[in-house]
Amino acid sequence: MQKKLRTQRRPLLFLDVDGVISLFGFPVSEPPNGTFHSIDGLPHLLSATAPRDLQILGGRFDLVWCTGWEERANEHLPRLLGLPGPLPVVGLAPRPDRRRAHWKLDAIERHAGRRPLAWIDDAHDDECRGWAAAREAAIAPTLLASTEPAVGITPRDVEILLAWAGARA
Repeated sequence: MQKKLRTQRRPLLFLDVDGVISLFGFPVSEPPNGTFHSIDGLPHLLSATAPRDLQILGGRFDLVWCTGWEERANEHLPRLLGLPGPLPVVGLAPRPDRRRAHWKLDAIERHAGRRPLAWIDDAHDDECRGWAAAREAAIAPTLLASTEPAVGITPRDVEILLAWAGARA
């Protein structure tokens, strides 16, 4: 009898940039640990821990940009963060209210299909949480990791994401 080979696909990790990697909303006199970079003429404070965090997460997840930066993320961030690049990019349809995360949901659904996914963002709202719960129940494991824009991704976020991915292996 021939043994079937089972191909296990890693879960996807959808990455926002602003408020996760590029920090904002902190007191100007007390910036968090990181480095300022001029990106398309705008200053961005990139978290000091994001490069290491994303490299670690890239060992367990297929990383995907899910940001209003779209392709511009690949133009700048892999080099600045020490990531292999380019990463896949979720094409986001323009919406009038980009302050809310839900404008990303349709694009995430199309990109992910039935694959397990985690999504780290600073703008998850009730619609996102409801979507994630419904997706978890009916389609595939789904995890939201919410950040504070002045702090970004934290060691605790990485720990939670790794444990979640490990439970799927």
